[in-house]
Amino acid sequence: MSDLQHRLLARLDADGKIDNTLQVDEFKALDSQQLQAALTSLAAKSMVTSTKKETDQWNLTDEAKRYVAAGATPEIEVVKAVLSKPAGEGMSVAEIQEAVTKPIAAVGQGKAFKNKWLKKDGDRIVALVDSTPTDTVLDQLNTIASTGTLADAKELQELKKRKLVTLTKIIGYQVEKGPEFSLEIKQLETDITSDMIVNGTWKEKEFKPLNFVSEGIYPQSGALHPLNKVKEEFRQIFFSMGFTEMPSNQYTETGFWNFDTLFVPQQHPARDLQDTFYLKDPAVAKKPEDETYWKNIQQVHQEGKYGSIGYRYPWKAEESLRMVLRTHTTAISAAMLHKLAQDPKPVRLFSIDRVFRNEAVDATHLAEFHQVEGVIAGYDITLGDLIGFMEDFFGKMGVDGLRFKAAYNPYTEPSLEIFAYHKGLGKWVEIGNSGMFRPEMLEAMGLPKNMRVLGWGLSLERPTMIKYGVSNIRELVGHKVSLDFVETNPAARLDELL
Repeated sequence: MSDLQHRLLARLDADGKIDNTLQVDEFKALDSQQLQAALTSLAAKSMVTSTKKETDQWNLTDEAKRYVAAGATPEIEVVKAVLSKPAGEGMSVAEIQEAVTKPIAAVGQGKAFKNKWLKKDGDRIVALVDSTPTDTVLDQLNTIASTGTLADAKELQELKKRKLVTLTKIIGYQVEKGPEFSLEIKQLETDITSDMIVNGTWKEKEFKPLNFVSEGIYPQSGALHPLNKVKEEFRQIFFSMGFTEMPSNQYTETGFWNFDTLFVPQQHPARDLQDTFYLKDPAVAKKPEDETYWKNIQQVHQEGKYGSIGYRYPWKAEESLRMVLRTHTTAISAAMLHKLAQDPKPVRLFSIDRVFRNEAVDATHLAEFHQVEGVIAGYDITLGDLIGFMEDFFGKMGVDGLRFKAAYNPYTEPSLEIFAYHKGLGKWVEIGNSGMFRPEMLEAMGLPKNMRVLGWGLSLERPTMIKYGVSNIRELVGHKVSLDFVETNPAARLDELL
């Protein structure tokens, strides 16, 4: 590289300026990266300044080179073969293939028809011209071979369609003298050594200036998945509002906790194999230790209790004990509320974890997803408290102007769907579901009659997809996820979600 640097300096000293290294014989054949390295080194010493100049260069493909070597393009060779026969006699396709070889015949025939040099007459191909046309394409290829381009851009594009030419970018540099220009290259020191300090030679040395602008080497490290980033943001919102996180790392549940305690009847469609994953081993679990609670749940479903007439069906213990992959984290909430009945007091609980549904996978649904759930238990709280709290909760994410719509859930009454206006989509979108837990669920646990519980939930995937502009959930979770997408995306800002 030192030799190249000296040659560059010598040329600059002689000419005063290099307009383009591609126009200088001794530099145009050099690799652009090698030239760039030499110029960068000289520029660091303020000896030169350089500007990159990119030039388009068209090159012949191997196919085009064969035509140039043969002295004719396929269409001309086919026309010559047909013209070699007496006027009007023409040739069959097989005869043309034999005369000019099959590959040449296949390409040339079509081009000759397109140029109206040949036509088909029955099973014969006859000429429409009396003499061999000018081989314009060959002339164009010869021009490109010598100059690297054509004046007519349309002709270039036509040759590109035929895959006869390819475009490459060749890089040159305009080079000028810098403020420290010299034919002698000074070696700047980068570090002060102990010998320099002892001998005092550091006073005579020239040091390379420190670069305070360039970024350091990015450390090798892992990266949080976008779902985990949004999850952590939700967790911090819950903590700031006085919530306690529920233990939610139990992915399997019995039908008792997943459905029965939530007043979901055993004939409900959600309990079908088409909607729920059932375990084969173990297929069933033991009964809960709280026999009173077990009997309360049975009575609530069969005969009704606590002011309810129930569902009036024969409740089956074996169905209640079947093992499932939990379909919602509300099963955890039910277990926590049952535990709360031993010492009833106002609490705020939340969980964010995986749930499983046996449904078809598409752009917006997976068989496995995350549920964000919050529960508030308190004395004499009302639906108004639920609406007010929803506005406060979503307001911390920058989402305001909520709308609520009456809905149905087996275990909440009244129930509300939550909607927010999505500015990007220009429409109202559902962002969650909520409601007041039914007395059939709470009083069966032993909670006081005036202790009421409100709850709400939403998915973690939907706000994450909106935040990061993901339209297909399979690009967020699964084997199609780009590791670069995971590493380079910043932490979520939920206040910019909608």
